[in-house]
Amino acid sequence: MVRVIFGEKGAGNSKRIIQMANDSLEQTKGSVVFIDAEGQYLFDLKHAVRFIDAGHYRINSPDMFTGFVAGIAAQDFDLERVYVDGFSKMVDRPLDSLQDMFSALDELSTRSEIEIIIALSGGDMPEYMKKYLA
Repeated sequence: MVRVIFGEKGAGNSKRIIQMANDSLEQTKGSVVFIDAEGQYLFDLKHAVRFIDAGHYRINSPDMFTGFVAGIAAQDFDLERVYVDGFSKMVDRPLDSLQDMFSALDELSTRSEIEIIIALSGGDMPEYMKKYLA
């Protein structure tokens, strides 16, 4: 399942997703991964959350992002949840052009039994994205 946390910039989306990642450790038996575009939240996460600074991997398109998440899933069979912050910086495309990417992530999530939670900031949410709202 893919879930989206959506709000205006500065509305606390990052704090919320960090708290969700930390809290999820009590509910999951498998791995929890937190992907961030710039590496700024490393010290806000509990030690058991695997932190990935995606800035090191120069992700700059929807296909690269989807492949990146698929690669993480492929190497960790115990993976249960993936939290993503800084998504817009990694994908670098308008939200209304990402419907196919969200469909691909949803398919990956279902097939791999991984929950993917993405924090997004923006003005208007595209219609296709409303079904993913957390």
